[in-house]
Amino acid sequence: MEPQVAFNSTDSETAIHPCYEIDHFNYILTKTPSIICVLLYIFLMLLSVITIFGNLLVIIAVLYFQQLHTPTNYLILSLAVADLLVGIIVFPFSLAFSVSSCLYHEGLFCKVRGSFDISLSTTSILNLCCISVDRYYAVCQPLTYNIRINHRVIVVMILVSWGVSALIGISVIIAGLNNEKCNERCLIDVLIENTVGPILSFYLPVIIMLCIYLKIFLVAKRQVRSIQNTTCQNTKSGATVSKMERKATKTLAIVLGVFLLCWTPFFLCITFLPLINDSVPISMIETLNWLALSNSMLNPFIYAFFYSWFRSAFRMIISGKIFQGDYTDSKLS
Repeated sequence: MEPQVAFNSTDSETAIHPCYEIDHFNYILTKTPSIICVLLYIFLMLLSVITIFGNLLVIIAVLYFQQLHTPTNYLILSLAVADLLVGIIVFPFSLAFSVSSCLYHEGLFCKVRGSFDISLSTTSILNLCCISVDRYYAVCQPLTYNIRINHRVIVVMILVSWGVSALIGISVIIAGLNNEKCNERCLIDVLIENTVGPILSFYLPVIIMLCIYLKIFLVAKRQVRSIQNTTCQNTKSGATVSKMERKATKTLAIVLGVFLLCWTPFFLCITFLPLINDSVPISMIETLNWLALSNSMLNPFIYAFFYSWFRSAFRMIISGKIFQGDYTDSKLS
């Protein structure tokens, strides 16, 4: 996301990015990087590498192993692709064109970076929104789940998520380009960048997901009471399936929770601080931006921690076992 925020000139000089310097009122990369700058770039490059590696594992696992060919995992695959592109595209662009440097001089590459940033972050949250819908039918309406959530529906969900995200990203960038034609910032473009954009790409989907997961929680609670009050063998079999679905829902709810912890501070900052004409320290913007982007690195670790079959798949991929024979039908435990 490219925030439109206010800075005090004195604050910007005292809190300048460690890898940049001001030369004749130009904000440029320093020719003599400090130790902090070098360590920062090493850390961010490691973040990018881990993000790419982790999400590649998820993508290969879902595509290769037949056991993982489920509607929910296809949505996880789409989420992993978005996170992978963040590691491949957004991270390098953010290293070369930091948020703070783009706030001073927004050139073509800053606009490209902002476009991918907005589109991919919106894609992630819309995929999470689709996953919550999938979990709703799996837990709340299990008898109709296979009818309502089939491969065709999943493909439509994925296409809509990516299509809407691309439109939002393009719209926000066009609004930013229109600002250059105004002597002062255009009110409508400010609203699109700082209000309408965040509402459509973050706040509205989050509210929908929270409502869905609350409904799932209440239904799952009733199911637990029902299971505890029955002793029929057939019900026990159904209880096992219900338990698996609730575990999957819990894991994906944690994915949502981590997403909110990473992204909410950034969206709150770019939405409300400009409205009260308050200045934002450069260090704060940079920190919140990288906290948000680090979410793309965390999801594979969540899958590996909670899903035994993902752990098994990751071990087989990392060890190179899948290159030694055909293990597509392997039983992952």
